[in-house]
Formats: sequence, structure tokens, C-alpha cells
Amino acid sequence: MKTFAQRRGLLITIDGPAGAGKSTTARALASRLGYAYLDTGALYRAVAWVVRRTGIDCADVGAMEALLSSIDVHVSLEEGVTRTFIDNQEITEQLRSPDISRLASTVAALPHVRNRLLPIQARYSREGGIVAEGRDMGTRVFPDADVKFFLEADLETRTTRRYQEAVRAGHAETRRDIRLAIQERDANDRSRATAPLKPAADAVVIDSSSLTVDQVVENMMEWIPGHS
Repeated sequence: MKTFAQRRGLLITIDGPAGAGKSTTARALASRLGYAYLDTGALYRAVAWVVRRTGIDCADVGAMEALLSSIDVHVSLEEGVTRTFIDNQEITEQLRSPDISRLASTVAALPHVRNRLLPIQARYSREGGIVAEGRDMGTRVFPDADVKFFLEADLETRTTRRYQEAVRAGHAETRRDIRLAIQERDANDRSRATAPLKPAADAVVIDSSSLTVDQVVENMMEWIPGHS
């Protein structure tokens, strides 16, 4: 791991459950610092996109492993945006539908999928000036990150945020559907055998329930060396 002096910037991680505000906060923090933004959840959505497109059964370990070994999944970090590619085809704009989100939750709980995507994510540990958000950034992918955050919020706040996102995106989902989806995702994330969702031992835990994005970012800035 590079020291602060050797890096072009710090490696900062933000973990947390669905709807806690990780993506919005990570993008805002990266912009504030002039860093790149890494959305690792996009990789799992990309795998879900391929699974849906090919019709493979997620429970078929052999088929899933064969699929993962046959495709090139990667992201490009440009101007604060994580662009996602499968075999050089950009699929960034196709990854935010409710169906892909639900399937990504199932895919992300599979150990062989997480193990396959781990080195793709971990390669960014050699870089500096990155804000990486996900669910196991500080615990598994970047255990030596310079600064780690765990963002949480109560269920109703998270449901409201996701419902508002769905309305803006034109998705026909009810608040009840979204609440149930979040509860299901929480259960999958916290109970999976590989890298379950939890704060890293050295993470700064922030409850964003009653905070604006700007307030969360200001709180985080106080914990980042050279920026407090």
C-alpha cells in the first residue's frame, strides 16, 4: 500500500446499506476533493445484466462460473462518472432499472461472483485520489484504505429516498414495494457468507437520516487528513 506521500491522493471508502445515500455522497465527496468516483455496485449490476440477457440460472454455480470467465467486466472513471462495460460495450445507462437492482442483490450474495469481481475492484488500490462506495469496500476490497466511512439511515428514510429516485426515473414502484426490496437487500447483504455488510473496525459511522448530503460531506471532511 502506498503511503500518503507516495500517492496522488487518498483512497477513501464509503460502505452502507441500500438507500443510505452512498452514491450521492460519494459523488459529492469526490467532486469536493477533485477525486475519481468508483461505484463498485455497478460491477454487480453488470453481471446481473448479463445474467438476465443470457437467461442463466443464478443457482447454477457451474454456469455462473463459466459466464464470469467468458466476459470482460470493467469500469472507467471519467469526470466523476463510473462508466461500466461488458466486452467493450458500454451498458452504464442500462443498469438502474428495478429488475436489474433486484437481480444484482441476488448476484452479489454469491461467493463465486464476489471472488471474481474482487481483483477487478482491488486493482484500484494502486491508485490515489479515489472515493469508492459499496458494501465491503472497507472490510474486504480495500482493507488498507486511508479513510473509511460507513453510512447508515433508518428504514423509512431510505425508503423515501429510493421512492423519490424511482419517481424521477419514471419507474412504477410503490413505497411498499421499495420498502420490501430494501429489507430483502439488507437481509441478503448482512447474512451472506462472503464479506457480509458491516462497518470496518476502523470506519467512521455516520447516520444520514436527518442530514443533507452537504452536511454528511462536511462531516466526512473533518476526518480526511489535510482537509479538516
